Amino acid sequence: MTILGLSHRRAIIVGAGQAGLAVASALRTAGLAPQRDFAIIDANPRGERSWASRADSMQLLTDAQHSAIGGVPLPSDPARRPYPPEMERYLTAVETSIGVATMWGIRATGVEHRGTGSTLLLRTAEGAVQTRNVVCATGFASRPSLPAWASELIVPGVILHSADYRLSRQIPQGDVLIIGGGDSGTQVAGELAHSHVVTLSTRSRHRHGGRTALPPRGTVRSSWFRRQSPTPASDERLDKLLRSGVTFAPGSIGVDGQDVLFADGTRVKPQSVIFATGYLPGDQWLPQSVRDGAHRRLRRGMTTMPGLFVAGHPRHGRHRSDTFIGAQRDASAIVRRIMNRP
Repeated sequence: MTILGLSHRRAIIVGAGQAGLAVASALRTAGLAPQRDFAIIDANPRGERSWASRADSMQLLTDAQHSAIGGVPLPSDPARRPYPPEMERYLTAVETSIGVATMWGIRATGVEHRGTGSTLLLRTAEGAVQTRNVVCATGFASRPSLPAWASELIVPGVILHSADYRLSRQIPQGDVLIIGGGDSGTQVAGELAHSHVVTLSTRSRHRHGGRTALPPRGTVRSSWFRRQSPTPASDERLDKLLRSGVTFAPGSIGVDGQDVLFADGTRVKPQSVIFATGYLPGDQWLPQSVRDGAHRRLRRGMTTMPGLFVAGHPRHGRHRSDTFIGAQRDASAIVRRIMNRP
């Protein structure tokens, strides 16, 4: 089936990750049939969700019992935090359980209201299609975020974002600077500390007579899932990094040739640099007016355009919409409104 074959479905979900599948599961529970009444499209190559691009050593920030969708349990110890390959297999199992056949390789480029009725026109790189409802589930953390000065950096080794990090052997021997002290940055630092000389640059640390000082207790906020901006790591993890030989430095503010400049005026000349500087949301294809209106106190998942909804995105929904539980709450609210729309 082509994108044109999806015309006049009750809903089209854009994004086949956990938020999109949560909406699909809720639609099926409400009595709608996959393919006949609703469909999912995704810009990624067939079956390659964002989990496929995560390093195998990374772990979900929630345990298995809080990371299930649509009543399909994760085949894991409920208290254990799953790894990316497990999540990739799990989401494929959820997709099969729902009975939805995702149309892969179709990128959404825009959406607009047509006429005076309830019809929306969803534009994609493969053509446009009319539908009554569109659900944006393209993720709160879907594109690597880099500081403006990153492109000016020159190093003899490699420069990459933590999204592209897979294994320690990707990084040539020598000093490695990891910029960003959130969950991704500290996980990568801990892995590389066994084979490289690692410096972790983070704004969340406080200097008390040296770069190895820990931040005050009680300043760390927990999170269930990677957010747009890196969340501070726990004191326990920072202690472990110190014991493994990781050096801590203040936040990075710019470059001067091969030197990375720190907020305290010091600088370092690393062999390689890994940016663990968070992600950007995947809502760039939505109308600017919708994104500008996301700050309004709308009901969960709603936007300023009737029939257009956003799942799994705190800016458009509620706090922790980017967690598995939050995405399911978004999905339930969105489906209720879809079923009540003409």
